[in-house]
Amino acid sequence: MNSFWENRRICVTGGAGFLGSYVVLRLKELGCRNIFIPRSAQFDLRDKAAVKRLYDYARPDIVIHLAAVVGGIGANSENPGRFFYDNLIIGVEMMEEARKQGIEKFIAVGTVCVYPKHATVPFCEDELWNGFPEETNAPYGLAKKMLLVQSEAYRKQYGLNSLYLIPVNLYGPRDNFDVKTSHVIPALIRKCVEAVNTGQSSVIVWGTGNATREFLHADDCARGILLATEHYNSSEPINLGSGIEVSIRDIACDIARLTGFGGKFIWDATKPDGQPRRCLDITRAKERFGFVAEIPFEEGLRQTVNWYIDRLTLPT
Repeated sequence: MNSFWENRRICVTGGAGFLGSYVVLRLKELGCRNIFIPRSAQFDLRDKAAVKRLYDYARPDIVIHLAAVVGGIGANSENPGRFFYDNLIIGVEMMEEARKQGIEKFIAVGTVCVYPKHATVPFCEDELWNGFPEETNAPYGLAKKMLLVQSEAYRKQYGLNSLYLIPVNLYGPRDNFDVKTSHVIPALIRKCVEAVNTGQSSVIVWGTGNATREFLHADDCARGILLATEHYNSSEPINLGSGIEVSIRDIACDIARLTGFGGKFIWDATKPDGQPRRCLDITRAKERFGFVAEIPFEEGLRQTVNWYIDRLTLPT
């Protein structure tokens, strides 16, 4: 139990989603008794009137803004306009109404896609404006980056206590395994499991496999978000990551081992790799509010594989 959370009213946009489910569970464990999760059927967060109605109904002290339209490289490439507009408008309207309502704190959760394509590795928060994002996800990344601009501007002019957090690529049980919109880990898990179940001897994977990524378990990310919410009071951006860089080829090998796939990977180099490298400088999060990732990547991968396989074997 934590007295900080006990009597505060918390609104978690995207609380029914992947990361949101971990945030809500941890809030409950901390003793939060008033959690509101807006659903899109009742509140279209792109609509100003709907956003005002949400605030009037929920009367939050704190907003943790996770809601976003997201997907992997393919989904970003097919929907650049939608990913830009929806994410931009949702963020703008949510923070604008927060300052009008005078709420206590607004936590904007961004994305590692805000970083320049060729940022120096590990990515330091001070490099955010030193170049253009990787092209395949630039519209999404720039839309989410505007939350940082808005946070800084609203703090300066209106005194809104808003934070801007930058989580690296997330993974874990309850991730999105949809064929068209999933990210790399759930996509590889699904392909490998399906190959095992159907006896396929090979799996086709986008790109060369040489790109690198850093991954953070969604439960670790949720813990980091709540630590920042409780202990951090600045619009200066903060990375949330594990600090461990791994290639897509190595991830594929790990997933093959954990799923029992003994075939080969066929790397389709005609498809984009995305950003060449991703790894965050995680110093600031540790210094400002004591966040360090705790779940080892191997253990997190095993959890995710087992969760997906268990879901396939559940009775319908």
